[in-house]
Formats: sequence, structure tokens, C-alpha cells
Amino acid sequence: MGVGGGGAGHADRTTDGADGSRWDTDLEDDSGAVMKAVGRQIKLWRESAGLRQAELGAAIGYSEEMVSCVERGRRAPKPEFLDNADRVLEAGGKIAAMRGDVAEARYPKKVRDLARLEDDAVELGAYSNHNMHGLLQTEEYARALFAMRRPAYGEDEIDGHVAARMARQEIFGRRPAPLLTFVLEEVTLRRPIGGRMVLRRQIERLLESGRLRHVEIQVMPTDREEHAGMAGELRVLKIKDGTTVGYSEAQLTSRLISDPREVQILEMRYGMIRAQALTPRESLAFIEKVRGET
Repeated sequence: MGVGGGGAGHADRTTDGADGSRWDTDLEDDSGAVMKAVGRQIKLWRESAGLRQAELGAAIGYSEEMVSCVERGRRAPKPEFLDNADRVLEAGGKIAAMRGDVAEARYPKKVRDLARLEDDAVELGAYSNHNMHGLLQTEEYARALFAMRRPAYGEDEIDGHVAARMARQEIFGRRPAPLLTFVLEEVTLRRPIGGRMVLRRQIERLLESGRLRHVEIQVMPTDREEHAGMAGELRVLKIKDGTTVGYSEAQLTSRLISDPREVQILEMRYGMIRAQALTPRESLAFIEKVRGET
């Protein structure tokens, strides 16, 4: 999913909601190739050491099934798996050295592509209508979202998606700082995703983020009669090279929008949404009020 090119790309997995189009748990795209290569190396080192999968698992604190899944490229090994395997198999750092490749490949390709797009953005604007935007989510809020996904994710998948989402939030500390603006529907402040205390901590995170000089958060009250965002969520990103692209999500799909005419429509809609919402100052006061009620 690149910024260049003349058309709009399509993805098969959403990135900020909790849904996706796959029933199976296979790793996708180039991630699968990386994991298979890592798995083959671990298997070669294990066999060279004369250990069975169950023996390696017992030595590093993992089940035989997990070792098997890693060697077949079906599961992304965690850093401690690689470190312990390196130590037990006396690989001299060769297994542990794959941590960087695994760390990137653990994330779905569409998430990695979106993260690269966000890394190149000098300005990002996003309207969210059913849950907090992914860049604003706490870890426990994001975990609750992925845990409610149907068909259900496995624990490893949930861990991977949550880690990917948290990694994208490095954009807040980037220098020079991009301008980040968000418009959230009032319902996102009141829907108790993960329970009341998870929501309260999420609201506190919003207040912290909204006080940053390069971040503006606005709330769209439910009682607004005029609303330019009734067609759903949207995102507009201005890239370092002067390009502007749009990004939208719906059930099971996400779409990069690069056609200038379509991007112009999204920019117009987002501008109207911001004008119709509470101002950033009014929004922080509103969020404070909701925190007191939560």
C-alpha cells in the first residue's frame, strides 16, 4: 500500500477497529516468508544440537506445540523465545540476531504500511465514530477491542495486534512533530469498552494527549443536527513530499485513497466535521466532564 501510484489500494484487514476478514491464523504476505526462514534456522540449530521439539521447549519455557508452530512459520517467536533458544542451542547470538526481523514481521503487512504512511506524514487528521482512534488508545483499551473480535483472535494474535498499535503511537514523540487532529463522536467517550475503569483510564489518556501542543482533539456532540461525517470514519494525511492521501475503513476492509478528486472530497468533509464539532478547548472541558461522570 504505497503513496505513489494512480489508484486506490485495498487491504484485507482493518487497523484501528477490531475486525478483519480472515478466519485462519496464518501470517500473511512477506511476514510469512520471514517467519518460515526464522523457523527453518531454529529447526536446523535444534537438530544440530540433537534435541527434540519437546526438549527444546522444556529448556526455554515453551510448549512443544509452540516450538513446532515457530519452526513451521505459523507463530512469531517473542524476543525471549529467541534469546533463550540462542542460549540453549549455543548459537552464539545468531538466533537472537533475528529479533529485529521478527519484530517487524510480527505485525500485519497492512498495519506496517499504514505505520510507514504515518511516519511520512507532516499532518494527520482523523474522524472516528464508534471507538477511540487507534493512535489515541491505551493498551488495555486496544486489547479489549481485539478480544471482542468475531471470529475470535487467539492470544498470540491479540498480543501482536496490540503491540503493532502501540508501536504506531511513536508518532507522538517524533521530531519535528507532525500536526495531529482528531474528531471523536461523543459516544466513543461513553461506550465502556473493556469496562468502566478501562474507559476512565482511556479518557485520562485523551486529556493528556489533547494538552500536547501539536495535538488537537475535538468532540462531535450527539445532539448536532448538521453532521458532514455520516458516511463513516475517514483519515487525511499530508505527506512530506506534498502529497495528500486519504484512508478509510469499513467492515472487513481498509482503503488507501490517492485519487486527487476523492482526496479533495475527504478534505472538504473533514474540514466541515471539524467546524461542526466542539472547539479543542470546549472539547477538553467536555472530556473532563465525562471523566467526572465515569
